[in-house]
Amino acid sequence: MNKLNFGLISLGCDKNRIDSETILGNIEHNYEIVNDPKKADIILVNTCGFIEASKQESINTILEMAEYKSKYNCKMLIATGCLTQRYGDELLNLMPELDLILGVNDYNGLNDAINNFFSCGGKKQSLCNYSDKNINEGKRIVTTGSFSAYVRISEGCNNSCSYCIIPKIRGKYRSRTMEDIIDECNELNKQGVKEIILVAQDTTRYGIDIYNKKMLPELLRKISRIKSIEWIRILYCYPEEITEELIEEISVNDKVCKYIDIPIQHISNNILKNMKRHTKKDKIIKSILNLKGKVENICLRTSIIVGFPGETEEDFQELKEFIKFIRFDKLGVFKYSREEDTEAFNMPNQIDESVKEQRQEELMLMQQQISKEINKSKIGNIYKVIIEGKNDNDYWYGRNYEMSPEIDGEIFFKCDKILNVGDFTNIKIIDSLEYDLIGVVCDESC
Repeated sequence: MNKLNFGLISLGCDKNRIDSETILGNIEHNYEIVNDPKKADIILVNTCGFIEASKQESINTILEMAEYKSKYNCKMLIATGCLTQRYGDELLNLMPELDLILGVNDYNGLNDAINNFFSCGGKKQSLCNYSDKNINEGKRIVTTGSFSAYVRISEGCNNSCSYCIIPKIRGKYRSRTMEDIIDECNELNKQGVKEIILVAQDTTRYGIDIYNKKMLPELLRKISRIKSIEWIRILYCYPEEITEELIEEISVNDKVCKYIDIPIQHISNNILKNMKRHTKKDKIIKSILNLKGKVENICLRTSIIVGFPGETEEDFQELKEFIKFIRFDKLGVFKYSREEDTEAFNMPNQIDESVKEQRQEELMLMQQQISKEINKSKIGNIYKVIIEGKNDNDYWYGRNYEMSPEIDGEIFFKCDKILNVGDFTNIKIIDSLEYDLIGVVCDESC
């Protein structure tokens, strides 16, 4: 009997992507993995359930894949991820199109559940067990290309921000052991990965629960000893947890990208307090200026939430002035999403959607201009660039240390020779756009 074809659609964040890659690694010996869901006998949708928009995308994707049962080969439709963990059996009851739902820590039961489904005449199943102990680990099939991979260093979160559902979905903060992380990085390196991107709900707290101290600087040192790893990138660093030791390691370690993602969410003390963020305006500014002062040419990314309950016009103007003052290299602006089972859901003074949209647009236009000015100042600079591919217009493209994959833009350049994806080359910037850069090769690659 031929192996059944297995297709997977991954939605949401990079941590979800890691889960999807772990699922593929766990099932590859039992099924033929296919990229086209039209060819799949089994389709799994790894959902996101963080905010309303992501929930709707997940539901729409499930319903779209359900049509493949009648139109194509699909015999079994599975959903997993944050949406299923959040709503459990309720989702199975509301969506009869689903045959199996799994929680975020139940992937070790996937193979048996599929076998049971086919051996028991298509009986629907639910495997949604809450756990704040497990962390999904094991062999992965990397889906980000052969040269770049995300590595999760911890799971869960203890911050309990008033707008966020993640702790109720993913559980308490728990670090992976350093040995397991290094083993994974070594294995990824053997597969050709040259860029390691460290992720967690809060990377700066890494190790505090199992080593009784923040161990991110030590982890960076150990990963950097892996010979063929050339870039280590850090995402999701809470500003109040950034230590002098971490700043020093970013500064002196040549393999650590001078790039840091600091999701501050707001700057008004009034809003920060109601969000239950564990910091204040002066500490955020101090942390950012400290980074700028001690790490040469550091690239700073952040994310902002507008329209949080009670956000006054004064709060918003304060946020605007802060953004003008700091001039973040990269900035994402999100509208507050009112999520049930969070503290903020029942807060008074909810903001009208039209006001949220207006504030989001205003900040995005402001950041577009800031980004355009910053990019223009880079003309003439030479950057080490990792080659990602070639587009339909015959431009090669890649990223420098300031660009995280899929969210931070690209550097485009011409080269008549065939280049190897995943290799590095030196590019001189000759022109700039709002978010992308244009360059020419300035070494012997061409």
